[in-house]
Amino acid sequence: MTIILGIDPGSRLTGYGIIRQQGRHLTYLGSGCIRTVVDDMPTRLKLIYAGVSEIITQFRPDCMAIEQVFMAKNPDSALKLGQARGVAIVAGVNQELPVFEYAARLVKQTVVGTGAADKKQVQHMVRSLLKLSASPQADAADALAIAITHCHFSQNLLLTSAAKVSPLAGRRR
Repeated sequence: MTIILGIDPGSRLTGYGIIRQQGRHLTYLGSGCIRTVVDDMPTRLKLIYAGVSEIITQFRPDCMAIEQVFMAKNPDSALKLGQARGVAIVAGVNQELPVFEYAARLVKQTVVGTGAADKKQVQHMVRSLLKLSASPQADAADALAIAITHCHFSQNLLLTSAAKVSPLAGRRR
């Protein structure tokens, strides 16, 4: 059993989603958004760090999956996104969590089947995959999609690693 924290970073709204993976079975544990309603960036970053730290303390995840930075049309937006992402990563690493990064297109491809999916499609598929009664908020759905993507790739890594393990030697070749 593994608990995964997914993070969709943003300087004003950081989505989070927590799921438990048992083999191929996924269970929804929680999701939401860390909202920063202040104007100055240092205070926003402090709030994101504190929010992610609190979520880690509450849910005790085994790892964290976060969206990679993408090149936005506005360089200022990309820098702010990078800073928000950085404090979220530091919050995880400070609590000894391994951090895994996934490109937004890969997340959409994994969850929806196309890397060009829109937010509504991601919300719909997350709701369906996790058997939720309602669609989560868009940023929380993105975070859950990132966690689902990690489950998909970690499951494939386990299968690949198991094939490389020698049952006699007990270690990888």
